[in-house]
Amino acid sequence: MNLHAAARAALLETDSEAKLAAAARLWADWQAGRLEAAPCDDPEPVVDAGRPARPELVPPQDLPRRELSHPEGHAALIHALAHIEFTAINLAMDAVYRFQGLPADFYADWLRVAAEEAHHFRLLRDHLRAQGHDYGDFPAHAGLWDLALKTADDPLARMALVPRLMEARGLDVTPGIQRKLAGHGDRAGAAILDVILRDEVTHVAAGDRWFRHFCAERGLAPEAAWRELVRANDVPRPRGPFNLPARLRAGFSEVELAGLGE
Repeated sequence: MNLHAAARAALLETDSEAKLAAAARLWADWQAGRLEAAPCDDPEPVVDAGRPARPELVPPQDLPRRELSHPEGHAALIHALAHIEFTAINLAMDAVYRFQGLPADFYADWLRVAAEEAHHFRLLRDHLRAQGHDYGDFPAHAGLWDLALKTADDPLARMALVPRLMEARGLDVTPGIQRKLAGHGDRAGAAILDVILRDEVTHVAAGDRWFRHFCAERGLAPEAAWRELVRANDVPRPRGPFNLPARLRAGFSEVELAGLGE
C-alpha cells in the first residue's frame, strides 16, 4: 500500500470515528512494514481537511469566553482542547502526504504523532460526553489548520511554525489549564492533560529534530532561522510564561529559551 495515498485518504476522511481508526491503522501498518513510502502523484495541498459538519468554524475573536465556573463554559473548554487534538491529526497526516521523498524516519514520526493525537481526541471527547455534550456542540476556529496551508510548500517552515511554535505553546499553557480544571473539581480532565502533555513533549521534539535536519541541509543556523520564520509570517509571537523544563526536553536550547520572549 502506498503510504502517501493512504495518508491522503485519512486526511480527507470526514467521519471522526473513521479518521481515528485510520490514524491507528496507518501507524500499525507502518510498523508492520505494510506501507511503501514511494512518491506518488505530485501532491496538491489539501485545502479543506476532512472533518465532520460540526463544529461550526468561526473567527477566533468570535469565540465566547469560557468561564469554568459554569458547566457550559467548562464543557466548552474541553471541546476546544478536543478540537485542537482533532486538527493535530490532520496536520500530522498532511505532513505525511504532502512532503514526499523524505527519510523514512520522518514518516514514522508523524504517523506515530497522528495515532497519539487520535488517542488524545478520544480521551477528551469521552470526557466531554460524560459532561452531557459531544464534539461539535460548540463553535471552534481553524487557526491551526491555516498554518498547514501557509506552510504547504516547505517542510522546514512547517516544522518551525506548527510543532516548534504552536504546539510548543501548548506545553506552556497546559499546566495552567490543569490547575484550573483541578481547582473546579475536574481531576479526570486534569489527568487527561497529564497524558497529553507527556506525549506533546515528544511531538514538539520530533518537530524540533526535523527542523534542525532541514536547517542543516540548507546550511542555516536553526535559532536564527526560526526567529526569521516567526517574524516573516503572520503568526502569534511566543509569550510567557514558558514551560522551560518541557521545552528543554523537547529540544529547545537554553540559549534559545533565554531569548524566547524578546
